[in-house]
Parts: sequence; structure tokens; C-alpha cells
Amino acid sequence: MKIHVVGGGPAGLYFSILMKKAEAAHEITVWERNAPDDTFGWGVVFSDETWENLGAADRESQKAITDGFATWADIECHYRGEVIRSTGHGFCGISRKRMLMILQERALSLGVHMRFGEEVGPGDLERLRDCDLLVAADGVNSRIREHWAERFGPSIEVHDNRYTWLGTRQSFEAFTFVFRENAHGLFQVHAYQFEPETSTFIVECDDASLRNAGLDRATEDDTIVYCQELFGPWLDGHPLLPNRSTWIQFRTVKNASWHHENVVLIGDAAHTAHFSVGSGTKLAMEDAIALAAAFSRSSDVHGALVSYEAARRPDVESLQRAAQRSREWFEHTKLYVGTPPEQLGFNLLTRSLRITHENLRLRDPAYVEHVDRWFMRASGIEGGDDPRAPVVPPMFAPFELRGVRLENRVVVSPMCMYSAEDGTPNDWHLVHLGSRAVGGAGLVYAEMTDVSREGRISPGCAGMYEPEHVPAWRRIVDFVHEHSRAKIAIQLGHAGRKGSTQRLWEQPDAPLAEGNWPLFGPSPVAWADANQVPREMTREDMKRVREEFVRAAGMVGEAGFDLLELHYAHGYLMSSFLTPLSNRRSDEYGGSLANRARFPLDVVDAVRDVWPDGPLSVRISATDWVRGGFDERQAIDLAGMLKEHGVDMIDVSAGQTSTEAQPVYGRAFQTPFADRIRHSVGIATIAVGNISTYDDVNTIVLAGRADLVAIARAHLADPYFTLHAAREQGYDGIAWPDQYRSAKSLRYLLK
Repeated sequence: MKIHVVGGGPAGLYFSILMKKAEAAHEITVWERNAPDDTFGWGVVFSDETWENLGAADRESQKAITDGFATWADIECHYRGEVIRSTGHGFCGISRKRMLMILQERALSLGVHMRFGEEVGPGDLERLRDCDLLVAADGVNSRIREHWAERFGPSIEVHDNRYTWLGTRQSFEAFTFVFRENAHGLFQVHAYQFEPETSTFIVECDDASLRNAGLDRATEDDTIVYCQELFGPWLDGHPLLPNRSTWIQFRTVKNASWHHENVVLIGDAAHTAHFSVGSGTKLAMEDAIALAAAFSRSSDVHGALVSYEAARRPDVESLQRAAQRSREWFEHTKLYVGTPPEQLGFNLLTRSLRITHENLRLRDPAYVEHVDRWFMRASGIEGGDDPRAPVVPPMFAPFELRGVRLENRVVVSPMCMYSAEDGTPNDWHLVHLGSRAVGGAGLVYAEMTDVSREGRISPGCAGMYEPEHVPAWRRIVDFVHEHSRAKIAIQLGHAGRKGSTQRLWEQPDAPLAEGNWPLFGPSPVAWADANQVPREMTREDMKRVREEFVRAAGMVGEAGFDLLELHYAHGYLMSSFLTPLSNRRSDEYGGSLANRARFPLDVVDAVRDVWPDGPLSVRISATDWVRGGFDERQAIDLAGMLKEHGVDMIDVSAGQTSTEAQPVYGRAFQTPFADRIRHSVGIATIAVGNISTYDDVNTIVLAGRADLVAIARAHLADPYFTLHAAREQGYDGIAWPDQYRSAKSLRYLLK
């Protein structure tokens, strides 16, 4: 094959090495605009796992690079005079320049042609494409990607924080994070040693801190002077060293496709992931391995490129999701200023969700015991200071809200059963909710319960609008209180424009085949083309619905529930008022967020009047996942309004408000919204969304991302989730029902 590679960085060089190693007859030319020893940045970091992958691909280059490695196993967080240290993390680093020289020598030894100082302009691309394969390894500013942009479909997002790459002769024994506050703002350092007596020293801050310090106008020398003074205690007299060290913004690169005919994107040309989860070099070299492997399976160029992208894209997108969470954590670090060092350090370590409480416990059990005992003390649990006392996992710390004390942080999420008869709960609901209360959860939610017959989603939805509903619910509440230590909550809502539809297992969101009832909403905007167009609500409609919520809230008190939640999420009536996608009113109930929230807040006020002393929660969708819709900033502002109106807790969900939504799924993918609302507003939050393990619960609670964790599908699969979690962690402090004690010590595997 005749192969042209544009870009002489790690991606292009390593791919050339692997292809030439596989078949010496390949004619490979690498075109690089810079001189051989030109490079940006300082050191390159790899994890142990990545390094093993590189060794399997080309042992000779790996061995040469290994000779120049610096290795370490610790991570340190320096914050307000304290140092939080965790071990068991395998990292290795090397000078980027040295690594490039090693790869260049290896490529030349295999017969790869190197063309340094060769600027490849737009006019050269068609000529270079006259080969079997053109590899675009030309970085984040890829001209090849730009030239065929219609084919690749690139999207480039520029992020808010600013950072600069510096070096220093100071040695760091651990991967070191420093958080430093001054009159200008908050600055943070990512530092690591990559060779004896030389380290990378990345300084990052938000735009406000940069401008307050005058660094937006600073020369490279000005930046050096400022940062040396700011971080002098960590530099120990060593100067900072520049290398084209300007203040830049990170750009996330994505492409709809990575290949077009005989052209393929690899490395930063195809995708980027924030430097806080690892180096772009790691991604680039793993791309090279995957692309070379694809050609080992197929000599057909098109087939190989399709195979490469199909195999590689899922891993890259997974890493990009983790990198997004990590990047956002550093962009919002100011939120955590003032939290205890133990919690900030644990939050930092678990920010991407790839490292969890259990994962850290396996790496460094002493560290995890230290932070667990800190959380015990912070939660008022005895034994936190006594090393002989058993450790209480964070999920089993109690939580109290307006005098209602929960035994633990596990919540059974409200899940519609579509099994009621004209709103009346029955034996199914008794068994469903009762078994999960017996299963050990601290709080059990009844499903979304509608405040009127026409407010139901489907004919099978539960209600709180007829007199017979109160004793039916009280039967369930009494069972929970008598036979478990759980508290029980109810979620009141109104379906609005998403009403009069079939049950979940029939055809979700589709209108009933017969017997539909009329719908209304803030504006005449149907949920989807097949659904009814709702009538625009009048002031009289709003008054009537508000009174229905008031009546239902009074019935909730009669039924004996411990906590009341209002459902303002997922595109139902109140959610439809909050999002501009469905609220297109021009009166005082539409337009600005304050106007869109006016009716929902009226309902909160009215409900609080008849529920004056009990805990009141509101579930919201923190984003529509639609450009121009309700977003995180508005969610934070809304949470502040709800707090001012007497709401005690925000149950933070996301999406399900529009058929145009493009959610970014992943494990615990909605938790960051709960985290930011909790710290921005100073209100208790519940995290929800694809959370299914006790490890996730421990991680979220200990990191301070939410006060409670709501679990849905995992509770459908295992009503005794919490009891089993206690047993698996060796925790004996949870009460098993007397009838089930004989099974307490049983361990089993589901196969």
C-alpha cells in the first residue's frame, strides 16, 4: 500500500510504525510541518493499562520509551493547607520531545519516509490523496478535516476555562492537584513529573479569575512571574519554564464520521478528551493500534476503515463522556470551595465516575477508611474516631429533613405501575411498595399520583382526587410504617399535554385507541404529531388545577405520608410551563423564566399552606437536552426560587420534555446536575438516572454530589437491594425483618 500520513505526532508516527512492522513493502510517507525537535507541552502521561496495550503493539518502541519513564502511584490534593493523598494509581510519564524522537527513530529504522518542515496546504490535499490511504493525523486544527468537513461532519465546542502548559525543575512524587485562592479568584494546578527533576505544571482557571488577574493581556513572561508567586510554596524556589505557554481554551472535537473514501481521521483530528483524564497522546496511539489492526483483518481500504471506526468509536465516546464530566468538574471547582478537604479530595478522585468508592477501596483501603470515618463523624454516627469501631458505608448514614429521619440514603424512585383503577391503588401497589420498604430502603416513593382524573397519563395511573383514594393509600402507608423502618413519600403531578395515552407496556406516549379525554397545557403545542393538541390554559384553568393540588396535598396528609413531592419534570403540566419549548405564552406566564415559573410557584405556595411542617420536594428536569430549551443555568435559578418558596429538596432528573431531546447517556449521567444545584443553591438534592449499584450510591453520597440517591430499575430487579448491599459490604447495622433473619447471612450468585 502507498500511505500518506499528514502529521508527525504520536498518532501518525505510531500508525506508520505498526503498518511498516506488519508489512515492510508498504510505502509510507509522513508529512510534518515542524522540525523534528519542535513540540508543544512538556510531558506525556500513560496509565498502566495503556502502557500494556502499547507493549503488545510494538515491544521495541515501548522498551525504548520505558527507559525514560518516571513512574508514580499516588495522587495528592492540596487544598487550604491540607494534603489529601491516595495511593494505588499506576501512572508513568515521559518527555513529549523524547518520546517523539524515539518514535521518529523507530519509524526511520523501519523505512518510513519522514518529510519535516513541509507545510501541507489546502491545495496539496488532492495531490496527497493520490494514494491508497491518506491518514489525517494533523491535530485539533486539522486542515484535512476542514477540507472535507461536509463528509466528516465535525463539531468543535470551545470551553470556558483557560489553561497554560508550563514546566518546572521541581520534582513531584505524586500526580499533584493544587487549589489556590487569592483576591483574583481560584487557580488550580495539574502537575506531574515526567523525567528526573522535570515536571509538567498546568495552571487552569475560569475566565473571571484570568481577567481579574490581568492574565488575559499577559505576555508569556508576565504569566511566569504571576504563577511563580502564586504557587511559590509548591515550587520550592524552582522557576517555571515556558514552551509557547499562552492561555488557551480546551476544545472538544467530535466528528459524525472518521472516514471518507480513502481518507481517515485519527488522534486529535478525529476527537479530543480533556487533559484531566489522560493525555491526547494515549488516545492517538490507541487509535493507531486500532487502525493498524483493522488493516490486519482486511486489505480492502473501505472495509478496514469501517471496521476501525466501528471498533474504536464506542471506546472513544465512553472516554469523552468521562472527560466531559472531569472537565466540567474543574470548570465548576468554585462550587466546592468551602467543602471539607476530605470531601473535596474524594470528589476530585471520583469526578469522572470511572473511579468509584469501591475501586478506591481496592487501590487504597486505608484512604477509603479515612474518608468513610470522616463521613461518619460528619453524619453524627458514633465510632468515627474509634479505629476499633466498624466502618459504616456512606450509603447507610442517616439523613434528616424537617424532622423526618431516614435510616439511610437509598431511595426507591417513583415508578408508574399503570395498574390503578380510576386512580385507586390496589394490592399490586401494596406488594410493590411494601416489599421495597421491607427491602431496607430509607425512603420509598409512591408513583406519580395525579391530582385529577383528567390529569392522568393513562387510565391505569394512580390518583389522589376521590375520597376512596385516601384509605387505599393509608393501607399502604400503614403497612410500610408497621413492617419496616422506611419512610414513604408520594409524588403529586398532572400529565398535561402528555395525558390520555396508553400504558407503558402497550405503546408509550401514544394516544388511547378509544376513550381519550381532552388535554390542556400552557400553549397549544402537542407532545408529538400523533398526540392531541392541548387547549391553552386560561386563568380559571390554572386556579382550578392549583386547587386540585391543594386538595390532593390535604389528602396526602390524611393518608399519613412522610414526604410530599411535586412533579415538575418530564414534560408533564408543570414542566411544560417551565420549558420554552412548550410554553409559548405572551402573557405574564410566558417568556422569561420568572414568568414561566409563576404558575408552578403559585402551586408550591398553595401546597405549602396545607403541608406546612412536612418535607416538601420538587422533581425537575434540569435540562431539556435541546438547544434553546430549559438548561442547567435555568435549573439552578429555578431551584433557588423553589427554595425561597419553602421547598426543602430538589429531586434532579433531566429530559423527557421534548421529542427532539438528544441526551448524553451514561452511568449516573444526571448526577452532575444534582451536584451543581446542591452546591450552587445550598439545598438538599436527590440524584437519579442510571444508578444501579451500591458502589454508585456510596460514591455519590460521600463526594457530596447529592444527599439521597434514587434507584428505579435496580429496585424492580431486586426489591431487597439495600439489604443485599449491606450484606455484600459486611455491614451489620441495618435491620432485617424478623421473618427474613434466617437469610441474612446467605450469599449467592445470580447466573
